[in-house]
Amino acid sequence: MADVEETLRAAYRAFNAREVEAVLELMDPDVDWPNAWEGGRVRGRDAVREYWRRQFEQISGQLEPESFATREDGSVAVTVHQVVRPTGGGEPISDGRVLHRWWLRDDLVVRMDVEEIAGE
Repeated sequence: MADVEETLRAAYRAFNAREVEAVLELMDPDVDWPNAWEGGRVRGRDAVREYWRRQFEQISGQLEPESFATREDGSVAVTVHQVVRPTGGGEPISDGRVLHRWWLRDDLVVRMDVEEIAGE
């Protein structure tokens, strides 16, 4: 779990710094990724890169992982404090906690899901 947690922490740090290529290097070339902003899913590093390009034109999210737990299915559940603002600053559009579920294979992210936290 320690290696997986460090990999995921590195992904969050790179995302927050908008180091897109560094995050993409942690992903399987055929990664299955949630399009949490527009809806649906995207597949592959190029699709994730394009999704983030569009997203960063409109909104800016900062994600701070709070806790990590391995689930029975092998996924890693990360409770995240997420603050989303309009690009360029301003008052938060949202400020709360979400659950990210990550699946890794051969030290690369193959899938990520976003779930709401019950009761929040």
